[in-house]
Amino acid sequence: MRPAYSIIFFTTASGAGYGLLALLGLLAAVGTVPPDFWLGLIGLGLALALISAGLLSSAAHLGRPERAWRAVSQWRSSWLSREAVAAIATYVPAGLLCIGWVLLGRTDGWVAAAGTTAAAGAAVTVFCTGMIYASLPPIAQWHSPFTVPSYLIHAAMTGTLLLNALLQSFGVAPAWVPQLGLAATLLGWGWKIATWRHNDALPTAASTINAATGLKGGEVRSIEWPHTEENFVLKEMGFQVARKHAARLRRITHGAAFALPSLLLAAAMLTSWPVAAVLSILAALVQLAGMSVERWLFFAEARHTVSLYYGR
Repeated sequence: MRPAYSIIFFTTASGAGYGLLALLGLLAAVGTVPPDFWLGLIGLGLALALISAGLLSSAAHLGRPERAWRAVSQWRSSWLSREAVAAIATYVPAGLLCIGWVLLGRTDGWVAAAGTTAAAGAAVTVFCTGMIYASLPPIAQWHSPFTVPSYLIHAAMTGTLLLNALLQSFGVAPAWVPQLGLAATLLGWGWKIATWRHNDALPTAASTINAATGLKGGEVRSIEWPHTEENFVLKEMGFQVARKHAARLRRITHGAAFALPSLLLAAAMLTSWPVAAVLSILAALVQLAGMSVERWLFFAEARHTVSLYYGR
């Protein structure tokens, strides 16, 4: 599949934003973080900015962005519509959380309920995003039990590192926050390795013209190209990444998304403010950059069976 930069930005930014929103909502509800004005303003503002920028980026990817609102009407059958509905609905409790925390300086009562509801809405939205890809049988790399958990785990991972950077900057981070960030990063790393191993082990025999057409007893081959010029299908679904480039980008993902952030978090746990804050911010930024590469590979390494029609 052709990696679209708008969708890469959407899945990276909104995933981190929803992860941060969910964590802030839950921690505020249980009283773990203080209802400080600037902490709430910057934290919730960052989360909603990432979410909104990601959603706008995804809308810009549509052929007719002005008709994006129509996607909401297909929620009965489309995971894309369900994602849109969940994303819009999540703004309501998130907005109430902002009002209670930032304007009223409280995180108890109805504000705590809003935080919990916003966290649930964030999780549902990320789940729907993962299901958009996991529900596509023609793409074996996506239609697997690894896709949806990957979206949820990596959203929690990037959100936790953003939370740690935020709390470290204000000097109010409990000791368990960077530890949680390190554990989430290691979990995300392990899940990514397992996903790549699963995808690399997919049988190539199932990706043949014979298997796609169901014809047996001989070799099915194309004797003439369907058309003489490249079309939308080839541009969007016939993209191929060279094996050597994929291997190099995987190494970059290992280092930037997981290894280096883990080392920075470990160093932050051994230092005090403000060094710990600087290291935590670097860990979050490096991880977001690494996850952008991971998202690019997520699309570039996916193979759609329609490409068999064109002899690929």
